[in-house]
Amino acid sequence: MRRFFAALSVLLLTACAAEDLSRPPEPLGDFAVGYTIVVAKNAQSVGPSRQATAREWEHVLKTALDKHFGRYDGDKLYHIGVTVDAYALAIPGVPVVLNPKSVLAINVNVWDDTAGRKINAEPEQLTVFQSLSGETVIGSGLTQNRKEQMEDLAANAADDINDWLLRNKAWFTPEAVAARAALAAAEGTAPKPPATTN
Repeated sequence: MRRFFAALSVLLLTACAAEDLSRPPEPLGDFAVGYTIVVAKNAQSVGPSRQATAREWEHVLKTALDKHFGRYDGDKLYHIGVTVDAYALAIPGVPVVLNPKSVLAINVNVWDDTAGRKINAEPEQLTVFQSLSGETVIGSGLTQNRKEQMEDLAANAADDINDWLLRNKAWFTPEAVAARAALAAAEGTAPKPPATTN
């Protein structure tokens, strides 16, 4: 939670718009998405914020993940699990003087379907910022409704998760895939989809 409070205290000048999904994604080996699972039952609103339910976060994030990662058409299935820790959906404020930002804090895990196990040792913690545009520079609380803010954060979350996977392309090499399959066979692990993101 401390990292989330810290994120709220800085000006988000480095935020950018979500990726253009009409363009082919950057290659990621034989990656194809299987399940996308989002759990938001413990999500907390932080600071002055519009409120959103766990079901709303789960729906908007799953929709963004499916749309973003559905562009990959590799031969191996991977499952993406996300838990929502905290969020702030900016409320209307006075531009410049009080210009609240929308922020989302999530944890991410990825499973290898064949091996039936997570491929990242620890959950990846991501703090997702609102897009920076002419519309949001004066405060998304003034220019966007709650649904638009959530959709913007969800699209940026999918981008950030994709960037994380691209930084770890070695997970998706034939050698890494074979090593996980061999380990699963040695342990007698039965492949199964994740029930939660823990």
